[in-house]
Amino acid sequence: MTATAVRTGTTPAPAPKRRRRKGGGAAERLWQASPLTYITLLAAVALSIFPLYYMFVIATRTNDAIGQTPPPVTPGGEIGGNVDRLLSNDSAAFMTGLVNSAIVATVVTVFVVFFSSLAGFAFAKLQFKGRNGMMLAILITMMVPTQLGIVPLYQMMYEWDLHNKLPSIILPFLVSGFGVFMMRQYASQAVPDELIEAARMDGCSTFRTYWNVVLPGLRPAIAVLGLFTFMEQWNSFLWPQIALGDPTNPTVQLSLQRLSQGYYNDYSQVFAGTLLSVVPLLVIFIIFGRQIIGGIMEGAVKA
Repeated sequence: MTATAVRTGTTPAPAPKRRRRKGGGAAERLWQASPLTYITLLAAVALSIFPLYYMFVIATRTNDAIGQTPPPVTPGGEIGGNVDRLLSNDSAAFMTGLVNSAIVATVVTVFVVFFSSLAGFAFAKLQFKGRNGMMLAILITMMVPTQLGIVPLYQMMYEWDLHNKLPSIILPFLVSGFGVFMMRQYASQAVPDELIEAARMDGCSTFRTYWNVVLPGLRPAIAVLGLFTFMEQWNSFLWPQIALGDPTNPTVQLSLQRLSQGYYNDYSQVFAGTLLSVVPLLVIFIIFGRQIIGGIMEGAVKA
């Protein structure tokens, strides 16, 4: 018999690693976009962009382009003439409307963001009597349509001698129930209680704690609320139409409405005005888009 020598202190050779096949596994396939997904996304993007693109096409053409069959799909060279006729139209006062809408939307946005973030911080982090009841009252105001308060609101503005003046469309919207609720929900999760306690131990007052500690943490939510508020005020039509009876002092939406009145509508001029009214919203979204999308995603994850 022959004895087999066994070596001591040696380790067995490692087994060869199996290469992971590309696209293998149910979990990997789950996150891979199929061709149908790309087709659906491209169709959604095309349907979303086409109205804006067609508005731009008609704004760059003469008024005869509306009746063409098939309709034009390429821009023309009449944008300058259409804009000149738009700005020289005294009945629409379009430039005044742009300035008034910018003033109203900016002022309302600043105050809504300030009051909403301040109240949201108080409801989320401060302990005081009646907190739940006051929050419930704010939620009830969100359930009441604005149209139900138009008559008493108009009487109030008339008694205060604010009819036909910009403050009549600014003052009623300086505080938003939705904004307070949104900031309260966000502050309760985004701002740790330890930061509030540390600020108090350092001797910060309540307002300084809000300004230096809480407000920076609410920046994503502020961007989202600011965009929604600005868009809402910029596109507001019903209340400005009632409160601003002076035809020489309109907002941009009232100016667009006056362009489409009468037996003959200059659609090239109307589309040119619509194009100019959309530009400020696009600029704001491009500037603050990353912050806004980050705020929406962060809120969705925390919810």
